[in-house]
Amino acid sequence: MSVRTRFAPSPTGFLHVGSARTALYAWLFARKHGGQFVLRIEDTDKEREVEGSIGHLMESLKWLGIQWDESIDVGGPYEPYLQSARVASHQDYARRLIDAGYAYPDPYTPEEVDGFRKKAEEEKRPFLFRDHRPEQFEEWDGTKPLRFCVPVVKRYEWEDVVFGKLSAGEEALDDFILIKGDGYPTYNFAHVIDDIEMRITHVMRGQEFISSTPKFLSLYEALGETPPVFATLPPILGDAGTKKLSKRDGAKDILEYREEGYLPEAMCNFLAFLGWNPGGEKEIYTRNELIASFSLERIQRSGAQFNEDKLLFMNREHMRTLSDEAFIERGLLVAPDSEKLRKAVPLLRERTHTFGEAREMLKGELSCMWEAPTPQKDLLVAKEPAERANLTKQALESILGALEAAPDTLSADEAKALLMPIADAEEEKGKGGRGGVLWPTRYALSGLEKSPDPFTLISILGVPESSSRLRSALAIL
Repeated sequence: MSVRTRFAPSPTGFLHVGSARTALYAWLFARKHGGQFVLRIEDTDKEREVEGSIGHLMESLKWLGIQWDESIDVGGPYEPYLQSARVASHQDYARRLIDAGYAYPDPYTPEEVDGFRKKAEEEKRPFLFRDHRPEQFEEWDGTKPLRFCVPVVKRYEWEDVVFGKLSAGEEALDDFILIKGDGYPTYNFAHVIDDIEMRITHVMRGQEFISSTPKFLSLYEALGETPPVFATLPPILGDAGTKKLSKRDGAKDILEYREEGYLPEAMCNFLAFLGWNPGGEKEIYTRNELIASFSLERIQRSGAQFNEDKLLFMNREHMRTLSDEAFIERGLLVAPDSEKLRKAVPLLRERTHTFGEAREMLKGELSCMWEAPTPQKDLLVAKEPAERANLTKQALESILGALEAAPDTLSADEAKALLMPIADAEEEKGKGGRGGVLWPTRYALSGLEKSPDPFTLISILGVPESSSRLRSALAIL
């Protein structure tokens, strides 16, 4: 049997990390086994639907590189993939249950049901609708909610790929609503029918669904259908590691990470390791390596802590694998001088964790690359001791002399080898030291109190422009 997995979000807002990980695991498993990954939109809760959510969800998955085989945009053999367009199918299955005696119209008003619930609370017992099931069922005309009639009240046991053997007693079973009064199916009913019709073989979802699984199993049993394989995923915990991460607790829109300059392959790498580990010390994986290594049996049971420092580390490692051209293109990096920008890539690669940081660095510490500075005299001589007047001027003259005898292009290491003997010589003299040489050189080149070291600046600016800036600084002195 071909593996078929699905991701079935509700269009009630943005895609956050928990849902994105569920989609990723389902996609990885399908790809690992040469199966199909289905994207189904469960939009039957019209009151909570947010306009634009469907497009936003699809854009988020595409950015992550999670491409579906069947959905509302590409079609497939089990159309439609929009749940609200499958109402006729849900109605057909509802009729099957009615004909078999497993469904009936709810005969009570909401006020009467509230009365039953309050009485149960007063008597300190759980409220079960099946305790109030009518002896005779009315004809269902579609105007009243349709409830499931639990065929057999019993203890259910089932095997979960991640959690092993699970079970729940009779209290987990009740006559839940199948079709609401507005004609739309409930989640508990619709997703089961859709999974049956779309031939879904493996379902991955969170721990919050464990308590509802007996309802689903009872429904599969009433329909004479075989349930899919269940894989329960551990929760993703916040930074403190004590509470499940949620939208209300600051879980971000996945596309916010795109805007901040994270790579999608790094995000997938990070999400995959939130509750799964292939074993070994390796942490940086490409998408193809994740597919080859992924297995449901390696998913852990305990909660996985969302650690933004780990995400930053992984993103930086993935950024380092890019060529200089890819780094600039994928980082959306722009500058007035493309050649200087290319020379700055090694520095950006070393100093930044996201492309957002790289873009900020271009506007901040590296802004001096594009326009010659006008240094201030008091800052040029800031490291000059009072008893060694003109140290700064002499130091810059020495540096300038060394540069004028050098090739037009120097690497940072070559610039360091050229300048450090001058700085070391001042170090041996005592007052002023290396700082009396390196500080004014760096400040003269950048005009900034915070900038890269002078060797890196020279490698990016080139010797002719570096020499010109030193001359300007000497003129100020």
